[in-house]
Amino acid sequence: MERTDKIYMELGISQELYQYCEKILDQLAPRFQAIDEIAEYNQLKVLRAMQKNKVCESFFQASTGYGYNDAGRDALEAVYADTFHTEAALVRPQLTCGTHALAVALSANLRPGDELFSPVGKPYDTLEGVIGIGGKSGDHSTGSLAEYGVTYRQVDLLPDGSFDYSNIKSALNERTRLVTIQRSKGYQTRPTLSVEKIGELISFIKSINPDVICMVDNCYGEFIETIEPTDVGADLCVGSLIKNPGGGLAPIGGYIAGRQDLVEQCAYRLTAPGLGREVGATLGLNQSFFQGFFLAPTVAAGALKGAVFAANLYESLGFFVIPNGSETRHDIIQAVTLGSKEAMIAFCHGIQAAAPVDSFVTPEPGPMPGYTSDVIMAAGAFVQGSSIELSADGPLAEPYAVYFQGGLTWYHAKFGIMMSAQKLLEAGLLSLK
Repeated sequence: MERTDKIYMELGISQELYQYCEKILDQLAPRFQAIDEIAEYNQLKVLRAMQKNKVCESFFQASTGYGYNDAGRDALEAVYADTFHTEAALVRPQLTCGTHALAVALSANLRPGDELFSPVGKPYDTLEGVIGIGGKSGDHSTGSLAEYGVTYRQVDLLPDGSFDYSNIKSALNERTRLVTIQRSKGYQTRPTLSVEKIGELISFIKSINPDVICMVDNCYGEFIETIEPTDVGADLCVGSLIKNPGGGLAPIGGYIAGRQDLVEQCAYRLTAPGLGREVGATLGLNQSFFQGFFLAPTVAAGALKGAVFAANLYESLGFFVIPNGSETRHDIIQAVTLGSKEAMIAFCHGIQAAAPVDSFVTPEPGPMPGYTSDVIMAAGAFVQGSSIELSADGPLAEPYAVYFQGGLTWYHAKFGIMMSAQKLLEAGLLSLK
């Protein structure tokens, strides 16, 4: 059999870097075994939900037009609800991305005079325009929650990344209708929240106001633990199908899982009052949605191994990483603070060069809708913008942190990380000594 290191050399990885990385990987076998055990549990959880709902080949048929009586669509939503242990779920290609799914959930369950509250600091950049807060993405209020008379309040995390319970208690008031909790870090160098910590926060909030709706932005976190936020009290859980739960096969879509009444409100906002979940053609996407969800625990596990490897490699090279090499993981994102825009660009060049699609393209920073500074994005993906596929991105601003995620297989994630380091080596921006 051909030696594996030989093909790495043919693909552009130096012998010195390959050997350095193999030493790192030798130490990660116990971590990888633990990841595989979680993936096995979650795989069986999804399988059980599919069997319970009697998924069959006829569910893969396309519906068009109004999409009335789409049995496959209804079964898929039941599978999501059973997997997330919720009363209902909305899983639709008409939910175009994670931001859209979050916008639907927020606008569906907030009314003029209500207040939206974030106890975990500023939300992801693209939500600024949804909420109607500062920055370029929030400059235009057309269609924002603020335009409809919904106010916003936030309490930042403490410097150590923990919840500021005292100020959270003070901020909650009679107008607080919905609390939004972003699980992942977004473009911030703060810890991702564990499901256990999210549960503690929800319990605290509910002890003050049991009627407040607690919604969790679950993007990048699905199937990383054996439980989801809906297992610890979240009323709504929202995510994107071109991240973890799509398994790399979903070409579009989002999901909202949670309480029956709240999900129904979301359906009315997504389509129209009086129509709700009854309409929405699936256009032949049901098979990709079912199969992607079935593969999702294994795909997410491969991406998680890639993140763990990236953390350990770059930490050993002297870079600040979040999470660090030994921390318990709660999402697939790995932040690496590179210290300069040149290093960020070189890193992203490596990720792009490792891609199966558009590997010959050189990514460059530029303005992006919804972001306050130029952003560089590397992603040679089968699905445009899919961040369960190998990708890296970040705003070219202090602290010059790049955010790596994805990899449909562990082996591809491994190669991508190695290639990112190779490009930094070639640019003279790191040393293996």
